[in-house]
Amino acid sequence: MPCKGNDDMKKTFLDNVPIVSMIQCRTAKECIEKINRSNLDGAEAFGVQLCQLKKEERTDEKLKSIFLACGDKPIYITSYRYNQSEGMSDSECVDLLIKALKCGATLCDIPGDLFDANDRQITNNEIAKSKQRDLIDEIHSLGGEVLISTHDFKNLSADEIFDIAKMQSNQGADVLKIVVSSESVSMLPEYISVIQRVNNEIKKPFLFLDVGACSNIIRKMGGFLGACMYLCVESHGELDTIYQPTIKQITKIRNIMEENNEGNND
Repeated sequence: MPCKGNDDMKKTFLDNVPIVSMIQCRTAKECIEKINRSNLDGAEAFGVQLCQLKKEERTDEKLKSIFLACGDKPIYITSYRYNQSEGMSDSECVDLLIKALKCGATLCDIPGDLFDANDRQITNNEIAKSKQRDLIDEIHSLGGEVLISTHDFKNLSADEIFDIAKMQSNQGADVLKIVVSSESVSMLPEYISVIQRVNNEIKKPFLFLDVGACSNIIRKMGGFLGACMYLCVESHGELDTIYQPTIKQITKIRNIMEENNEGNND
Protein backbone atom coordinates (compact mmCIF):
# COMPACT_ATOMS: atom_id res chain seq x y z
CA MET A 1 0.00 0.00 0.00
CA PRO A 2 1.49 3.38 -0.97
CA CYS A 3 2.36 5.62 1.93
CA LYS A 4 0.01 8.48 2.70
CA GLY A 5 1.29 11.97 2.29
CA ASN A 6 -0.51 15.21 1.50
CA ASP A 7 -1.50 18.43 3.22
CA ASP A 8 -4.70 16.90 4.62
CA MET A 9 -3.07 13.90 6.27
CA LYS A 10 -0.43 13.62 8.97
CA LYS A 11 2.84 12.12 7.84
CA THR A 12 3.04 8.71 9.49
CA PHE A 13 4.66 5.30 9.37
CA LEU A 14 1.95 3.70 11.50
CA ASP A 15 -0.73 2.71 9.00
CA ASN A 16 1.11 2.04 5.75
CA VAL A 17 3.67 -0.34 4.25
CA PRO A 18 5.83 2.18 2.38
CA ILE A 19 8.81 1.76 0.11
CA VAL A 20 11.43 3.72 2.08
CA SER A 21 14.51 5.08 0.35
CA MET A 22 17.41 5.00 2.79
CA ILE A 23 19.75 7.97 2.43
CA GLN A 24 23.34 7.60 3.59
CA CYS A 25 25.49 10.50 2.41
CA ARG A 26 28.19 12.77 3.81
CA THR A 27 26.68 16.11 2.72
CA ALA A 28 23.25 17.70 2.47
CA LYS A 29 23.82 18.27 -1.26
CA GLU A 30 24.46 14.56 -1.84
CA CYS A 31 21.39 13.65 0.26
CA ILE A 32 19.16 15.96 -1.78
CA GLU A 33 20.48 14.57 -5.06
CA LYS A 34 19.78 11.01 -3.94
CA ILE A 35 16.34 11.98 -2.62
CA ASN A 36 15.48 13.53 -5.98
CA ARG A 37 16.54 10.39 -7.84
CA SER A 38 14.59 8.27 -5.34
CA ASN A 39 11.45 10.30 -5.97
CA LEU A 40 11.77 9.62 -9.68
CA ASP A 41 12.02 5.88 -8.91
CA GLY A 42 8.83 5.96 -6.80
CA ALA A 43 10.00 6.26 -3.19
CA GLU A 44 7.05 6.63 -0.80
CA ALA A 45 9.04 7.63 2.31
CA PHE A 46 12.62 8.37 3.24
CA GLY A 47 15.12 7.18 5.83
CA VAL A 48 17.87 9.70 6.49
CA GLN A 49 20.79 8.28 8.46
CA LEU A 50 22.06 11.37 10.26
CA CYS A 51 25.07 9.48 11.60
CA GLN A 52 26.52 9.40 8.06
CA LEU A 53 26.42 13.19 7.69
CA LYS A 54 29.59 15.10 8.38
CA LYS A 55 29.21 17.12 11.58
CA GLU A 56 29.41 20.44 9.73
CA GLU A 57 26.44 19.29 7.61
CA ARG A 58 24.13 18.92 10.62
CA THR A 59 22.96 22.53 10.93
CA ASP A 60 19.26 23.35 11.14
CA GLU A 61 19.43 24.98 7.72
CA LYS A 62 20.94 21.95 6.03
CA LEU A 63 18.69 19.44 7.79
CA LYS A 64 15.64 21.46 6.75
CA SER A 65 16.88 21.52 3.15
CA ILE A 66 17.21 17.72 3.16
CA PHE A 67 13.74 17.22 4.58
CA LEU A 68 12.22 19.80 2.23
CA ALA A 69 13.46 17.70 -0.70
CA CYS A 70 11.42 14.79 0.70
CA GLY A 71 8.24 16.76 0.01
CA ASP A 72 5.14 15.55 1.82
CA LYS A 73 6.50 12.05 2.42
CA PRO A 74 7.26 10.67 5.92
CA ILE A 75 10.86 10.77 7.08
CA TYR A 76 12.55 8.13 9.24
CA ILE A 77 15.79 9.22 10.97
CA THR A 78 18.63 7.42 12.71
CA SER A 79 21.30 8.93 14.94
CA TYR A 80 23.45 5.94 15.82
CA ARG A 81 26.71 6.21 17.77
CA TYR A 82 29.02 5.25 14.89
CA ASN A 83 30.17 6.39 11.39
CA GLN A 84 30.53 10.21 11.50
CA SER A 85 29.15 10.17 15.07
CA GLU A 86 31.95 7.96 16.35
CA GLY A 87 33.00 9.17 19.80
CA MET A 88 29.80 11.11 20.48
CA SER A 89 27.96 10.34 23.70
CA ASP A 90 24.47 8.88 23.62
CA SER A 91 23.15 12.21 24.88
CA GLU A 92 24.81 13.98 21.94
CA CYS A 93 23.29 11.46 19.51
CA VAL A 94 19.89 12.13 21.09
CA ASP A 95 20.36 15.89 20.72
CA LEU A 96 20.88 15.38 16.97
CA LEU A 97 17.78 13.20 16.78
CA ILE A 98 15.63 15.84 18.49
CA LYS A 99 17.10 18.61 16.35
CA ALA A 100 16.19 16.68 13.19
CA LEU A 101 12.68 15.98 14.51
CA LYS A 102 12.14 19.71 15.06
CA CYS A 103 13.42 20.33 11.51
CA GLY A 104 10.73 18.13 9.98
CA ALA A 105 11.42 14.42 10.52
CA THR A 106 8.65 11.95 11.40
CA LEU A 107 9.95 8.70 12.91
CA CYS A 108 12.87 8.65 15.37
CA ASP A 109 15.00 5.52 15.74
CA ILE A 110 16.04 4.82 19.34
CA PRO A 111 18.61 2.01 19.75
CA GLY A 112 17.41 -0.56 22.27
CA ASP A 113 20.63 -0.12 24.27
CA LEU A 114 20.53 3.67 24.35
CA PHE A 115 22.24 4.89 27.55
CA ASP A 116 23.53 1.33 28.15
CA ALA A 117 25.64 0.35 25.14
CA ASN A 118 25.98 -3.42 24.69
CA ASP A 119 26.46 -6.00 21.94
CA ARG A 120 22.81 -7.10 21.84
CA GLN A 121 21.35 -3.58 21.57
CA ILE A 122 18.67 -4.14 24.20
CA THR A 123 18.84 -3.18 27.86
CA ASN A 124 17.46 -4.39 31.17
CA ASN A 125 19.13 -1.51 33.02
CA GLU A 126 16.34 0.36 34.80
CA ILE A 127 18.13 3.72 34.73
CA ALA A 128 18.68 3.44 30.96
CA LYS A 129 15.09 2.30 30.43
CA SER A 130 13.79 5.27 32.41
CA LYS A 131 15.87 7.68 30.32
CA GLN A 132 14.56 6.02 27.15
CA ARG A 133 10.96 6.42 28.29
CA ASP A 134 11.56 10.10 29.06
CA LEU A 135 12.98 10.53 25.55
CA ILE A 136 10.02 8.72 24.00
CA ASP A 137 7.66 11.02 25.89
CA GLU A 138 9.57 14.04 24.57
CA ILE A 139 9.42 12.78 20.99
CA HIS A 140 5.70 12.14 21.28
CA SER A 141 5.15 15.59 22.78
CA LEU A 142 6.85 17.09 19.71
CA GLY A 143 4.51 15.15 17.41
CA GLY A 144 7.03 12.50 16.40
CA GLU A 145 6.79 8.72 16.20
CA VAL A 146 9.24 6.30 17.86
CA LEU A 147 10.94 3.19 16.55
CA ILE A 148 13.10 1.12 18.90
CA SER A 149 15.77 -0.85 17.05
CA THR A 150 17.74 -3.91 18.10
CA HIS A 151 20.53 -4.96 15.74
CA ASP A 152 21.40 -8.26 17.37
CA PHE A 153 23.02 -9.77 14.26
CA LYS A 154 22.63 -13.30 15.65
CA ASN A 155 20.71 -16.40 14.56
CA LEU A 156 17.83 -15.88 17.00
CA SER A 157 14.87 -18.19 17.55
CA ALA A 158 11.28 -17.03 17.08
CA ASP A 159 10.80 -16.93 20.86
CA GLU A 160 13.91 -14.78 21.35
CA ILE A 161 12.74 -12.38 18.64
CA PHE A 162 9.27 -12.15 20.16
CA ASP A 163 10.70 -11.44 23.61
CA ILE A 164 12.78 -8.54 22.25
CA ALA A 165 9.78 -7.15 20.36
CA LYS A 166 7.74 -7.30 23.58
CA MET A 167 10.47 -5.44 25.49
CA GLN A 168 10.54 -2.74 22.81
CA SER A 169 6.77 -2.42 22.92
CA ASN A 170 6.73 -2.20 26.71
CA GLN A 171 9.18 0.70 26.49
CA GLY A 172 6.60 2.64 24.49
CA ALA A 173 7.81 2.17 20.92
CA ASP A 174 5.30 2.85 18.14
CA VAL A 175 7.32 0.73 15.70
CA LEU A 176 9.43 -2.31 16.55
CA LYS A 177 12.63 -3.14 14.66
CA ILE A 178 14.82 -6.22 15.00
CA VAL A 179 17.75 -7.20 12.78
CA VAL A 180 19.10 -10.76 12.91
CA SER A 181 21.62 -12.81 10.95
CA SER A 182 20.24 -16.19 9.90
CA GLU A 183 22.62 -19.09 9.41
CA SER A 184 20.32 -21.08 7.08
CA VAL A 185 17.24 -20.57 4.90
CA SER A 186 15.62 -23.23 7.10
CA MET A 187 14.92 -20.36 9.53
CA LEU A 188 12.46 -18.76 7.12
CA PRO A 189 9.27 -20.53 8.39
CA GLU A 190 10.21 -19.56 11.95
CA TYR A 191 10.72 -15.94 10.90
CA ILE A 192 7.38 -15.80 9.09
CA SER A 193 5.66 -17.22 12.14
CA VAL A 194 7.18 -14.66 14.53
CA ILE A 195 6.29 -11.72 12.27
CA GLN A 196 2.69 -12.92 12.32
CA ARG A 197 2.82 -13.53 16.07
CA VAL A 198 4.03 -9.99 16.75
CA ASN A 199 1.30 -8.61 14.48
CA ASN A 200 -1.39 -10.67 16.18
CA GLU A 201 -0.31 -10.42 19.83
CA ILE A 202 1.62 -7.16 20.21
CA LYS A 203 -0.29 -5.40 17.44
CA LYS A 204 2.33 -2.82 16.57
CA PRO A 205 4.11 -2.22 13.25
CA PHE A 206 7.07 -4.59 13.06
CA LEU A 207 10.15 -4.12 10.89
CA PHE A 208 11.96 -7.46 10.85
CA LEU A 209 15.20 -7.62 8.87
CA ASP A 210 17.90 -10.18 8.20
CA VAL A 211 21.52 -9.86 7.09
CA GLY A 212 22.07 -13.60 6.75
CA ALA A 213 20.87 -16.51 4.65
CA CYS A 214 17.23 -15.34 4.57
CA SER A 215 18.00 -11.68 3.85
CA ASN A 216 17.02 -11.70 0.18
CA ILE A 217 13.55 -13.15 0.81
CA ILE A 218 12.85 -11.22 4.01
CA ARG A 219 13.81 -7.86 2.53
CA LYS A 220 12.06 -8.31 -0.80
CA MET A 221 8.90 -10.03 0.48
CA GLY A 222 8.72 -8.55 3.98
CA GLY A 223 5.65 -6.44 3.34
CA PHE A 224 3.68 -9.46 2.18
CA LEU A 225 4.84 -11.44 5.21
CA GLY A 226 3.68 -8.78 7.68
CA ALA A 227 6.63 -6.39 7.96
CA CYS A 228 5.66 -2.71 8.15
CA MET A 229 7.96 -1.21 5.52
CA TYR A 230 10.58 -1.93 2.88
CA LEU A 231 14.02 -0.39 3.45
CA CYS A 232 15.46 0.24 -0.01
CA VAL A 233 18.04 2.27 -1.88
CA GLU A 234 17.90 4.24 -5.10
CA SER A 235 21.25 2.69 -6.02
CA HIS A 236 24.14 1.08 -4.19
CA GLY A 237 26.92 3.53 -3.49
CA GLU A 238 29.89 3.32 -1.17
CA LEU A 239 27.89 3.98 2.00
CA ASP A 240 24.69 2.10 1.16
CA THR A 241 23.67 -1.13 2.90
CA ILE A 242 24.29 -3.99 0.48
CA TYR A 243 21.35 -6.04 1.78
CA GLN A 244 18.80 -3.37 0.88
CA PRO A 245 17.08 -3.92 -2.49
CA THR A 246 16.50 -1.06 -4.91
CA ILE A 247 13.27 0.90 -5.05
CA LYS A 248 12.69 -0.34 -8.60
CA GLN A 249 13.09 -3.99 -7.54
CA ILE A 250 10.55 -3.69 -4.72
CA THR A 251 8.10 -1.70 -6.86
CA LYS A 252 8.22 -4.42 -9.53
CA ILE A 253 7.79 -7.24 -7.00
CA ARG A 254 4.92 -5.49 -5.24
CA ASN A 255 3.12 -4.79 -8.53
CA ILE A 256 3.41 -8.44 -9.56
CA MET A 257 2.16 -9.67 -6.18
CA GLU A 258 -0.77 -7.27 -6.19
CA GLU A 259 -1.72 -8.26 -9.74
CA ASN A 260 -1.62 -11.94 -8.75
CA ASN A 261 -3.79 -11.24 -5.69
CA GLU A 262 -6.32 -9.40 -7.84
CA GLY A 263 -6.34 -12.29 -10.28
CA ASN A 264 -7.01 -14.78 -7.50
CA ASN A 265 -9.95 -12.69 -6.30
CA ASP A 266 -11.64 -12.58 -9.73
